[in-house]
Amino acid sequence: MVNVKQSQVYLLYGEESYLIQEHKNKIIQKTLKKEDREFNVSQYDLEEIPIEDVVTDAETFPFLGDGKVVIAQHPVFLKAKPDKLPIEHDVDALLDYLQNPAEYTVLVLIAPYEKLDERKKVFKQLKKYGEVINCQPVKEWDIDKWVQTLANDLHITVPQEIHELFTQEIGANLMALRKEMEKLALYVGEGGVVTKEIAEQLLSHSAEASGLKLVDAVMEKDLGRAITIYKDLEKLNEEPIALTALLASQFRIISQAKVLKQKGYGQNQMKGYIKAHPYVIKMALKRERYFTNQELDQIMDQLAETDYSLKQGRMEKSLAFEMLLYRLIHIKQNSTVTS
Repeated sequence: MVNVKQSQVYLLYGEESYLIQEHKNKIIQKTLKKEDREFNVSQYDLEEIPIEDVVTDAETFPFLGDGKVVIAQHPVFLKAKPDKLPIEHDVDALLDYLQNPAEYTVLVLIAPYEKLDERKKVFKQLKKYGEVINCQPVKEWDIDKWVQTLANDLHITVPQEIHELFTQEIGANLMALRKEMEKLALYVGEGGVVTKEIAEQLLSHSAEASGLKLVDAVMEKDLGRAITIYKDLEKLNEEPIALTALLASQFRIISQAKVLKQKGYGQNQMKGYIKAHPYVIKMALKRERYFTNQELDQIMDQLAETDYSLKQGRMEKSLAFEMLLYRLIHIKQNSTVTS
């Protein structure tokens, strides 16, 4: 799943904690025998310990075995604006070490930050003498292959046609995806197949994904399903005002995608006009063909009216939202899709 080149020094940086964890584990597995890992892995937090102490440890012979791994988290001195700390880092000690690292030590710096200052000498030296690995969050369109990779790793089958569910519910958080996949693997067992029903039942739900499900329920004129989805969201303390805004956002993007498509724009061209993630635009294009322009205009009017009523306190919130769902589906029932 994750491959690492052999090096004496690594810098793992980025905000995707799953990738950082995977690379760290691979480095340890590649460097140390299983029986040596308990005593020969040191971990430091550079918000509390100066880098020169870490370098001293890296230069010290292993207690047992032939090698050791020294891990240092939060190298703030790699940021453009380092955090103010009660300690000072002697970065020159690290620079000296990089030119002549101990043969028996693998030093791993972990920087869980979105950006580092690549102009700094210490970053350039890490790149020159070590292995720098970018662990930024993956894109939504890459989740499909990650679902397949994790399914293979866990020895279960997740059919291609339900991969979209994972993107909808979990987004691009690989750590969360791994946990959800492990939950499914426990349920179906080794060699088991995850069906759509199982995935819908067991996957943790997000409000945004449920917003798309509400759109689909309206599209399918299924009031019962729409109310059920809403009741589930209500249990998660989702407010009708927020859900109305979420629905309005979904339908607004669908409406924009439809208009731009009618003008001959492709999905890539739409990115310059619709202020949304490319994956959201892709989902909107899947749904726009089920609505006419007139239906979308009427739906947006109903959403605006409900939003106003909710904020004015004219009706009990839960009842107002259920009435909104009824009216949206009524618009679909009284219209024939011609697009």
